[in-house]
Amino acid sequence: MFNNASILITGGTGSFGHTFVPMLLKRFNPRRVIIFSRDEMKQWEMAKRFQGDTRVRFFIGDVRDRERLYRALDGVDYVVHAAATKIVPTAEYNPFECVKTNINGAMNLIDACIDKGVKRVVALSTDKASSPINLYGATKLASDKLFVAGNSYAGGHTTRFAVVRYGNVMGSRGSVIPFFMSVRDKGVLPITDARMTRFMISLEEGVELVWHAFEDMEGGEIYVKKIPSMKMTDLGRVVAPEAEQHIVGIRPGEKLHEQMIGAEDSHYTYEYPEHFKILPAINSWDQDANRIKDGKKVEEGFVYSSDTNRDWMRDEELRAWIDANREKIGSI
Repeated sequence: MFNNASILITGGTGSFGHTFVPMLLKRFNPRRVIIFSRDEMKQWEMAKRFQGDTRVRFFIGDVRDRERLYRALDGVDYVVHAAATKIVPTAEYNPFECVKTNINGAMNLIDACIDKGVKRVVALSTDKASSPINLYGATKLASDKLFVAGNSYAGGHTTRFAVVRYGNVMGSRGSVIPFFMSVRDKGVLPITDARMTRFMISLEEGVELVWHAFEDMEGGEIYVKKIPSMKMTDLGRVVAPEAEQHIVGIRPGEKLHEQMIGAEDSHYTYEYPEHFKILPAINSWDQDANRIKDGKKVEEGFVYSSDTNRDWMRDEELRAWIDANREKIGSI
């Protein structure tokens, strides 16, 4: 699919882009990979990794700027939308800015992709979009709804949109593993709540799910990968076995457990060997055989949450992952 194709990734200098681009170049031979983002210094640093590879291009721009998106999308076949305001406290204290990027930016991208004839678009979502309790989650839920409805909005155009949703990304910048590793020498780990659980997914698994979405999508699907859970107390014990764990309390807007599929979505959700798929409720698309394929409908009221998950990560699995990724943890 991606051989001799032009692919653009918004927010491409983030953790996802740093993994997506080298994996893409290794497995496929795209004509162009365009990194679209607004931070020139991050682009400058990232460009050093791909020096001499003429397939990789860098394009300064912001998803808030519709005209800039139109220029960047000239001749583009596929888009991965990774740009977002993502830090929960930042979104709470800067709500207007969060809405401008996560909602208005999504609208700009949908319009521009349709008008420019982009073939397929996959937008990255988050567990916080399922039954949201903070502004970031609420804006990402709105964004998800926009991309799902974009398939209807496209009318007679051929552009198709889908969404990929996953939870805590192991080792990504700002996530819990690099944070625990940075403070473990102090002898105390701050744990928000002893009951807290999180889903655990690697960036590589996230990339694979995006590729699957591009291959599988008819338009409007939300893909949720099956991944293991882990208690934060267990994670802290593996990362810093000698450190004392100090309970500091849940922060504003933070959930005790991650949820990626809520009971309200169970009526439209189908299960597959390695993932779930939430089908669109609009236009009776949830009954479309081309979207369902070989999926099995989940039971009514099904919830995919990190605390009731059937799959749990073992200590030795996390240790092996940390040992294999020690050099890059928190660096991207």
